[in-house]
Amino acid sequence: MPTSTTTTPLWKRMLLRRLKFLAWLVALLVIVLGGSYLFAPQWLMRANFMREAMAAHLEKHTVRAGDTRWSYYEGGDGPTIVLLHGFASSKEVWLPVAKLLTSHFHLIIPDLPGWGESSRNADASYDIDAQASRLDAFVQALRLQRFVLVGHSMGGAIAGVYAADHPEHVAELALVDAFGLKATPNAFDQQALAGKNPFLFDDRAGFNHAIALAFEKPPEIPGRFVDVLVARNQRDHTFIQRSFDALRQPSQYLAVQHRLGQLTMPVLGLWCHDDRIVDLSALDSLRNGLTAASAISTSTLNGCNHMPMLEKPAETAQILTGFALSH
Repeated sequence: MPTSTTTTPLWKRMLLRRLKFLAWLVALLVIVLGGSYLFAPQWLMRANFMREAMAAHLEKHTVRAGDTRWSYYEGGDGPTIVLLHGFASSKEVWLPVAKLLTSHFHLIIPDLPGWGESSRNADASYDIDAQASRLDAFVQALRLQRFVLVGHSMGGAIAGVYAADHPEHVAELALVDAFGLKATPNAFDQQALAGKNPFLFDDRAGFNHAIALAFEKPPEIPGRFVDVLVARNQRDHTFIQRSFDALRQPSQYLAVQHRLGQLTMPVLGLWCHDDRIVDLSALDSLRNGLTAASAISTSTLNGCNHMPMLEKPAETAQILTGFALSH
C-alpha cells in the first residue's frame, strides 16, 4: 500500500549537508587555532607576520654577506629604501609602515646581524661600528647603488655611521628617534648608565614594563604571545646584556654626534614629541651639527613615545614618503 510521506526537496538536503560540512570545518578550525594558541603560539605569530608581509607585498629572503646570514624582506617598486630596526627588535616592526610604502618604493628591510632571524656569532662584536661595517657587506651582496637609508633607535645610529662612511650609497638619510646623538639626560639614560637594563625580562610583568617604556599606549598582546617573547628574551639574555653594555660607552651613544659634520646628503630627523628613551633634545643636536648636509628636515609626532612606526604608521609613512620624493 502506498504511504503518505513528506519528501524533503533535494535543494534543502544539499543545503543541510553543506551547512553541516561548514559547521564541522569551523569547529575543526577553532580546535586547531585554539590548540596552536595554547601549545604552539609561535606558529600563530609567524603566520600573522606572513600575513602582514603578504599584505605589504613583501617576500622574505636570505643572503650570506660577510660573517652573517641575513634575513630580510624585499618588495615594492620605485626608488629603494632600506629600513633598519632598533635594539632588541626585528624587521617586523616596519610591516605596518611598509604596507603604505610599497606602492611607491622598493623596500629592503633586514634583521640586523644578531637580531631576529639573522645569524649571530658568539664571540663577535655587535657595536654600532661593527654593525655599520656589516651593513656595507649586505649592501655589496645585494648590489645596491644609491638608496634612502632609514634607521630607528639603534638602527638610526648604525644608519648615521654608515652614511658618514659611505655617502656614495646613501642618497638620503632619515633618523627616526635615533640613538647616537647628544641629548638631555632623562630617567632612562640615568638608569642605563647605572647599568640597569630594562630590556631583560623573565616574565610577563617584566615584558609589560619594557613595553611601557617604549609606547605611549602599550599595545594589547595576547598572553601566550607574550610568553613566546619572554622565552626568546630569556634565550638571548647574554647577547642582549652584552650589546646593551657596549652601547653605554661614549663612542657608541655619541656615534652619530661625532660624525654629523661628515653627512653631506639630505637628512631627516623624525621624532615622537614625548620620546622617553631618546629625548627630543637630540633633534636639536642633529639640526645644529649638520654643517655639511645639502638639506635638513625635521618632523615631530604627537601621541607616540619611541615607536612611531607602530604607534603612528600612517603619519610615519607620509613623512618618509614626502622626504624621499623631495630630493
